[in-house]
Amino acid sequence: MEARIDRALPDRKPLPKPDLRRMLIPIGPVAVFAASNFPLAFSVAGGDTASALAAGCPVVVKAHPAHPATSELAARAIIAAGKAVGMPPGIFSLIQSTRHDLATALVQHRHTRAVGFTGSLRAGRALFDAAARRPDPIPVYAEMGSVNPVFLLPGALAERAETIAEGLAASVTLGVGQFCTNPGVVVGVSSDGFERFVRRMQDLIRNARPGTMLYPALLQSYEAGVRRLSAVDGTSEVRSTIGDTGQDGGARPALFEASAQRFMQHRELSEEVFGPSTVVVRCGSGDEMAAVARCLEGQLTATIHGTPADLATHAWLVSILQDKAGRLVVNGFPTGVEVCASMQHGGPYPATTDSRTTSVGTAAITRFARPVAYQNFPQSALPVELQDANPRAIWRQVDGEMTKAALAKEL
Repeated sequence: MEARIDRALPDRKPLPKPDLRRMLIPIGPVAVFAASNFPLAFSVAGGDTASALAAGCPVVVKAHPAHPATSELAARAIIAAGKAVGMPPGIFSLIQSTRHDLATALVQHRHTRAVGFTGSLRAGRALFDAAARRPDPIPVYAEMGSVNPVFLLPGALAERAETIAEGLAASVTLGVGQFCTNPGVVVGVSSDGFERFVRRMQDLIRNARPGTMLYPALLQSYEAGVRRLSAVDGTSEVRSTIGDTGQDGGARPALFEASAQRFMQHRELSEEVFGPSTVVVRCGSGDEMAAVARCLEGQLTATIHGTPADLATHAWLVSILQDKAGRLVVNGFPTGVEVCASMQHGGPYPATTDSRTTSVGTAAITRFARPVAYQNFPQSALPVELQDANPRAIWRQVDGEMTKAALAKEL
């Protein structure tokens, strides 16, 4: 609710202060577009649906056509649960369709007040633009992709180059690379440690098994992306040599390497390839690493591997990256997304359309709520959350102090 109360000061000079009370209310019906790569976590019963319902909003989910039966099962479970607790009919609905015009119509429906989306930049931007064309534009919270860069600092490479490579290879290939936090770019300065890292990564990718992606279109898109990276002059490539790929839907992990100059000259090297691949960027100096960091677009995550001394001497890198990403990771890997109050899953465009919000964790509820202030209302007309008695015993900010206490009737 984020309830805030500033009580009146009728004797204040030169002007009296009114009684002001502010809280969040549900924004209204929310259209949720399910993700292709998460049939559960970012789909019909996923985070967008959960946070919108928690905010008090009706939800209409547009199922992803890649998993219609799974979507139907989840929807039936939600509807059954709603009936069990007496939820009014229509608070939750599911739509199945492959028509693009239906998606646009859902965004532009006069009762839709917000949109939640996880998917490609092309589709997310189309929904964002459709919402902007409305007579009354509405917010679109679209998560659209990221290469989640990983920066390797000299001290960390000297200490544990091979260990970093093993963790990174596992992160790149986790779930056949079908995570929006998959590390798609790795940046380091040439050194003995960097060479050991590259050699180990090459061995790991060469011996990584192909995996089956969730549906054929993802594999086709991945292979097209790999071909696009392969076509860039001056890049080297290593791909998995294990197993067959053929018609079984196997996606072969891939590792590309390019110089910092080549990376900055060819935009396609910094674009997301959805699947088990990554691009290693070789820098000649710290200044080149800084230039690479500055040329990156908005990201969901950015990772730094470094010793305490590295982090002290590369404080400038943290400064750059906090302007580029929503979550910064030190000496870890970004594919694990903890669902908790302090998680931030969102970042500057094109990672998302609104970097001020998250799609994971309890803070996601605020996307689907809006503030209303009540000035000089009598107690009987106030929402219960703002009444002096505080019958729900919620935390409130009263005259600048957090408290659960009921308020005295008079100052």
